[in-house]
Amino acid sequence: MTTTTVAPAEPTVGGRRGWRIVAALAITSTIGYGTLYYAYAVLLGPMAASLNASTTAVTGALTASVLTGALMAIPVGRWLDRHGGRGLMTIGSITATALLIAWSQVHTIGQLYSVMIGIGITGAMVLYEPAFAVIVSWFTPDRRPTALLAVTVVAGFASTIFMPLTGLLVAHLGWRDALLTLAVVHGVVTVPLHALTIRKPPHASVLSPAPRPDPTLRRIAARAASRDPRFWILAAALIAHGAATSIIGVHLIGYLISRGRPATFAATAAGLLGVLSVTGRLVLTGARRRLPVTTIVAAVFTIQAVAVLAMPLAAGSRVGAIVTVTGFGLGFGIASLATPALLAARYGTTAYATIAGRLTAPVTTAKAAAPLFAATLLPHGGYHLLLAAVTTACLLAAVGMRAVGEGTENVPLT
Repeated sequence: MTTTTVAPAEPTVGGRRGWRIVAALAITSTIGYGTLYYAYAVLLGPMAASLNASTTAVTGALTASVLTGALMAIPVGRWLDRHGGRGLMTIGSITATALLIAWSQVHTIGQLYSVMIGIGITGAMVLYEPAFAVIVSWFTPDRRPTALLAVTVVAGFASTIFMPLTGLLVAHLGWRDALLTLAVVHGVVTVPLHALTIRKPPHASVLSPAPRPDPTLRRIAARAASRDPRFWILAAALIAHGAATSIIGVHLIGYLISRGRPATFAATAAGLLGVLSVTGRLVLTGARRRLPVTTIVAAVFTIQAVAVLAMPLAAGSRVGAIVTVTGFGLGFGIASLATPALLAARYGTTAYATIAGRLTAPVTTAKAAAPLFAATLLPHGGYHLLLAAVTTACLLAAVGMRAVGEGTENVPLT
């Protein structure tokens, strides 16, 4: 006889402790992304000159870091489900601080790759995915979107804050001392916030008096997600969208310059993507009160496809370029907010971090590999072929998201 149950939804409301954790994670995520990821673009040129290495070789170190983070997503997710986030994120922030210091002392390209691979590992321990797992465990579905939004809105300004700050530090101190300064900021702020603020939710599983769900329930919940066709449709949609956003993020400046726009204008227009990602998240949070999340996200993905399709016609003028970048930018960060909401709604929170890790790994891999793949297209079809690929990816992502449906009911665990 088959026994059917459902993934238990945790009865946590959050309370003052929960919102303090949200505030702490908003700050640590902003600093984490700013120092471990966005600063790299500013340091790229000075590092290449100092290490006597090509820009391509130095860029490859960041790609290696991102890919390493993707591989770590699955074991990190399992750890979070079993032990919570406090210890992992504290150790991760301490190690990341040490790696920032080590980064400032590299003298060969091999040393740079070693440090960046380490940063990829620690990034998986301290950035969005573990932060989301902690929040999902603390908040009920009605308050969870607001908590997630708070973190992503604040962290959405990481590039806006840390790219200019890093540039200022490099100009006055040089890239090595700039990294040491960033290491101090990272260590002084993130380590105590992770160690002193993050706690396990003050409740027990609804099916067990134990403070954490039984390991058997976690395995069953994770297995149920893996057997659900909608999980893989969602994965395919997010892989396609992640590839599209990554390609535009890397190649937009080059494309606008190729259309005759000045480099300063191209960089400013590309900088809008970070601000617009926050706008898109606010739109999602407001609209979800009336429409399913998947419907909203599919609509935004479609707007992105139309915007990219219009670029060859519109980007020849400044106004047209801004309009098309704005259209694409609305969806630049929407997936990071929609994904935890969809996963928690459909699969519950028992094995949330494990399931999210299985999804994060291929999506992050696609984001890392897509710009390199796009670079191989440019000599053969130019930017027209690249934009066609991005348009197609956004449309496929929209279709996939509609196929997923809302899925607010928990998947039965058999």
